Amino acid sequence: MNFWSALPKPFTVLAPMEDVTDSAFRQFIAFCGRPDVFFTEFTSTDGLCSAGYDAVSHRLKFTEIETPLVAQIWGNNPENYFKAVTKLKEMGFAGIDINMGCPVDKVVKKGCCAALINNPELAKELYLAAKEAANGIPVSIKTRIGFKKKQTESWIATLLELKPPALTVHARTAKQLSNYPADWDEILKSVELKNSISPDTIVIGNGDVSSQADCLHKHKTYQVDGLMIGRGIFKNPFIFNFKDGVTDIDQLSSHDRIALLKKHTDFFKLCWQDKKPYAILKKYFKIYIANFAGASELRAKLMETSSIDEAVSILDTLDNHQSILA
Repeated sequence: MNFWSALPKPFTVLAPMEDVTDSAFRQFIAFCGRPDVFFTEFTSTDGLCSAGYDAVSHRLKFTEIETPLVAQIWGNNPENYFKAVTKLKEMGFAGIDINMGCPVDKVVKKGCCAALINNPELAKELYLAAKEAANGIPVSIKTRIGFKKKQTESWIATLLELKPPALTVHARTAKQLSNYPADWDEILKSVELKNSISPDTIVIGNGDVSSQADCLHKHKTYQVDGLMIGRGIFKNPFIFNFKDGVTDIDQLSSHDRIALLKKHTDFFKLCWQDKKPYAILKKYFKIYIANFAGASELRAKLMETSSIDEAVSILDTLDNHQSILA
């Protein structure tokens, strides 16, 4: 049942990103060129075990094209971890991942995510509760190299003692957010610790991975089994694979960039109908409507729209070209 051990090396993973990696976005990335593994947005275990279930359950929606899919969870209550993972197992996820790295203040102040770096005993308790409930489905961990300072030798070693099937290491401290270059030497230290403490654990490196070539370089140089890409997807939705010979969005004409945006809106509309606000889509416009004559003016016009149909109508009046991505 441990799908991690069957993956090719190096494998790729789409990082969990709040208000980004929902089902519609994952389906779109699968269309562009899928990674080997998808993650959900991170989902509150407290929410899954309360009257607030309906408010968070949309994070767990998925289709077959998005598999293998790992459900990422967060919280600080072991009992709710057990209950939440019991539910998630029934939903058909390939694995469960515990977020021990999110540095957002409102989450950390609750003693969750990156705060667990300074509370290793609770981190262990949460992991063991999830593992017991998972009953064979792999429970992995995603974390950072420290809280205010680098704590690789102590913190990563503590997690490896739990023998997780997979461990994702983001090569920054929590306090660094994403404002400093990722320190991949710390990931190499994590791999070396893994080799001595838990040889069967798969290590996934995360932080400033920029291309397929960079994946291969970091796999060889830092000895990681897999590479997780987050923000890099905003620069190039083809970063994981090839699509009709396309490996980079900069290869596309303005016609094909417009077609790609329309494809993204199709997935969003089909997946969410009126269940999510249209405004969420606007954050993606700059990915596609860029680097061609008139792009900034078109992007400004699209930002003023109030519906998918209105945006697509504008795009259709500009472009009747048959795209290679249609």
